[in-house]
Amino acid sequence: MNQNILLGATMASLMLATACSEPAAPPADTALTGADAPDGTETATAEAVQPEAPRLTELSDVLAGDWREADAARDADRHPAETLEFFGIDPSGTIIEIWPGSGWYTDILAPWIAANDGQYVAAHFPLSAESASRRSSRASFEDHVSDRAIFGNVRIVDFGQNSQALVEPGSADAVLTFRNVHNWMMFGYAERAFDDFYAALRPGGVLGVVDHRLPSTREQDPQARTGYVQQAYVIAMAEEAGFELVGTSEINANPADTADHPFGVWTLPPVRRSASGGEEVAADFDRAGYDAIGESDRMTLLFRKPAADDVAPASEDDGG
Repeated sequence: MNQNILLGATMASLMLATACSEPAAPPADTALTGADAPDGTETATAEAVQPEAPRLTELSDVLAGDWREADAARDADRHPAETLEFFGIDPSGTIIEIWPGSGWYTDILAPWIAANDGQYVAAHFPLSAESASRRSSRASFEDHVSDRAIFGNVRIVDFGQNSQALVEPGSADAVLTFRNVHNWMMFGYAERAFDDFYAALRPGGVLGVVDHRLPSTREQDPQARTGYVQQAYVIAMAEEAGFELVGTSEINANPADTADHPFGVWTLPPVRRSASGGEEVAADFDRAGYDAIGESDRMTLLFRKPAADDVAPASEDDGG
């Protein structure tokens, strides 16, 4: 009996020693890394856990892009998804944005269009502009869109008072402009701008316009020095150039905006002008009140260049 006890104790000791001397295999779902990993395992595991790259073919993924982080807060005021949907933009086409400024809409349009094999064209201030600030704006924009991994192959052309054709006539699918008509009125070439847009578009192509809206009950300054323009005034200019009005939208409307502010539309966000250049802010200036209004009341207009078969042929003069 003592021999049986001794034999049992010896077997138990051997089993314990064996268990302590052999490391346990890792669980099946635990990755081996570093020196413990077989050749290629570490790389394969790292690749396997990488998050899936966003599909920039989808507008929602572009709007969530980290390169937009600083500007995305304004989506609530500018409604880019709803605006582009209203305009019916096909990102696989050739889309021209007129005077994109620092690139707020470019950060949306260029990646989306590039991912869908379209062509984004930025019609910016001319390189030969007399204004140093405009030349600087153009240079900053070119630097901004230089990352092809995000923006694709952005084509930049000149647009100004004396610029040439935007693109090959009849080659663009859409022309878009945001908050700019008042600028062209101020410098005296708004009518010519609409003519240029019409020439650039193919038959059936669309023009999307957003701008600060002046109430119809107020007198229109031909130079729009407050930054506000009557909706009917813009429609008349577009129709004079040959466009047909497809529709209007209140996507960017703001009923709280009276369009009657001491420094024009620039009194409101995002510019928030509180005094004339070089002057101190008046003690009774209500900055908080203007901020509470938010961004301006804006018209959102969709026009179409008539398709070729929509244009009536010229009648022959029968001499009668």
